[in-house]
Amino acid sequence: MSHNFADLFEHAVDAMPQRTALIEGDLTLSFTELDARANRLADHLGTIGVGPGTHVGFQMHNGIETMTTLIACFKARAVPININYRYGVEELGYLYDNADLEALVCHQKYANAAREALAETPSIHLLIVDDRPPAPIPTDTTTPGGLSTAYEQALRSGSPIRRAIERTSDDLFMMYTGGTTGRPKGVMWRQEDMWRVLGGGIDFFTNQPVSDEYQQSRVGAAGEPSNWFVLPPLIHAAAMMPSFIALWTGNAVIFEPKFDAERVWQVVERRRPHIMVITGDAMARPLIDAYRAAPVDASSLGVIGSGAALLSQPVKNALLELFPSTVVSDSIGSSETGFGGIGFAQKDDNPGRGPHVQRGRGVIVVDDAGRQVEPGSQGWLAKTGSAPIGYYKDPEQTERLFKTVDGTRIVVTDDRARAEPDGSVTLIGRGNMVVDTGGEKVFVEEVESVVKAYEAIYDAVVIGVPHERWGQQVAAVVSVAGAGPVDFTALERHVRKHLAGYKVPKQIWVADVVMRAPSGKPDYRWAREFTMGRAPDHQVG
Repeated sequence: MSHNFADLFEHAVDAMPQRTALIEGDLTLSFTELDARANRLADHLGTIGVGPGTHVGFQMHNGIETMTTLIACFKARAVPININYRYGVEELGYLYDNADLEALVCHQKYANAAREALAETPSIHLLIVDDRPPAPIPTDTTTPGGLSTAYEQALRSGSPIRRAIERTSDDLFMMYTGGTTGRPKGVMWRQEDMWRVLGGGIDFFTNQPVSDEYQQSRVGAAGEPSNWFVLPPLIHAAAMMPSFIALWTGNAVIFEPKFDAERVWQVVERRRPHIMVITGDAMARPLIDAYRAAPVDASSLGVIGSGAALLSQPVKNALLELFPSTVVSDSIGSSETGFGGIGFAQKDDNPGRGPHVQRGRGVIVVDDAGRQVEPGSQGWLAKTGSAPIGYYKDPEQTERLFKTVDGTRIVVTDDRARAEPDGSVTLIGRGNMVVDTGGEKVFVEEVESVVKAYEAIYDAVVIGVPHERWGQQVAAVVSVAGAGPVDFTALERHVRKHLAGYKVPKQIWVADVVMRAPSGKPDYRWAREFTMGRAPDHQVG
């Protein structure tokens, strides 16, 4: 029995060939058409030396060709490597080298940066995708940065017939972390393990493993299809894995090349999705603003699910008020653990208590020795059972986080958490983002949650800044909701209502926009750079 991404997709194709698989703008592809397109690309990749274990980068925004590229790589037993399309040339060069790319697929708008970064590695094959579907077929070109081929020409040269290839559950899945606190690292998984934790191989609500590799396609074929609108970028697991779950179960995935809140609601009204996948406040707040400005018929939405970045309480309140018949959920997880747990939004919850979720299968809270803590105690969020192999080309970090404790394989994260008596967990914050102020440890996520709960604050990122006496002080970069100035005294009172005084931001900078990664996660490096050499807009005396 083989639990790998390509076989699971092909099972869905065979069970539901004429169903719609992908939607982008006015273009739709059936499962049969998507399968043939992916077969063509896999066949072409084979002609340039891509095979089992080959690392193929994809530097692409959301769209039909991005999903086609992923499926083609898995069909060929190659390893698709997610490349953040916002990276500069130097960052791209590092990632290309660290990931040992042998081929790269990118959209036309990123081609110049890719060519420049590839200047030192001319052996890497570059496939360029036109940004507009359906893509025209330009003439092949050769550039100083390497071998360059037009994507549509590559497809035309390949065969639409499935290649005979024996795949395994051990085929590699790799996801590079965003590098918000350091250099990106590739987290390696067996495909079966990733399927188990984030692909529906274990039911998210019952925590029970599915019976066999055909269950998802079998159940999908017996039911009515639905449309899933996936808004986060496919370069992150928070978008990639819901997209695969939808396909493996016979549902259609809707993609937009970029996030545009007004456009999203137009698509919702036209395409009637049942599920919308977002990432935290970075997407939810613009969506709320756009909907209030121009409401549409969004009655099809049964679920709005946030992953990778958590929703603040005011945003949860607004979503529940605007869409009272819609379930709003928060999921936690990471590249190192996969699915960690899920929580469902409630009105007017206490923003100071921290994100609270029902834990996923194999998720535990452990002490420094890696042993499970008692209910009510704090520790490190950890994962047993289906876990990653380790970090690519980083044995030191692999040894630090991926351990065997009392005979059990375990990955211990940098996420601080509390094990609750009812079996749930409360997230406290990332240990590598702690602000040490006068010996007190402050988790920035805890402060961010409370600051963002103040009505005049649109978004916030909390960091530590140097202080002569205390070593560090808690500080924040915020953006403002509305046109009026922030009443900083009232903001301070609000924070003190929920948190201890040493956690109150002592310096606050106001930015037009708080920058975040494409995944919606805070960009702490940007926040630090923003504060350097600039006087704060508010300082607590």
